[in-house]
Amino acid sequence: MQIKIMTGSIEECIRISSLIPEFTGTCYNQKEYENRLLDKHHLILIAYSDGTPAGFKVGYDRDNNGTFYSWMRGVIPIFRKEGVAKALAKEQEHILIENGYKAVEYKTRNYLKPMIIFGLKNGFDIINMIIKEKADQH
Repeated sequence: MQIKIMTGSIEECIRISSLIPEFTGTCYNQKEYENRLLDKHHLILIAYSDGTPAGFKVGYDRDNNGTFYSWMRGVIPIFRKEGVAKALAKEQEHILIENGYKAVEYKTRNYLKPMIIFGLKNGFDIINMIIKEKADQH
C-alpha cells in the first residue's frame, strides 16, 4: 500500500467523514467548515491509499499565537492500522514547521480512545480536560 498526502477541499473532507462511523450523525457541514476556516491560515490534507481517499486532517490558526489547532481528522476503518493517521500527522507537522508554527494542539473525547492513544504515542501531552455531563464526552 502506498500512502500519498495531498492538499484537499472541504467537500472531500465531508465525503470522507461520511464513511467514518465515529462521525455518524455528527459530521460537520460545509457551512461549519467555511465558518471555522474563513480568514484564517488553514490546512486541509487528504490521504490516499493506492489512489483511494483513506483519511483527512483539517486545522487552522485559531489564536494567532504560534500554535496550530488540528481540528478534524479521521481515517476510514478499512485503512486503519496502515499508517494513514501517522502520514497525515507527519505531513501536517512538516508544513507547519515550514510556516513557522511552534506547536500543535487538538481536542478529542473520551469515547475516541484511539485518538487519545495516538496523541500520547506521538508526543502530545494532555493539558486540560473539559468536564461534560457524561464521562465519555469529557
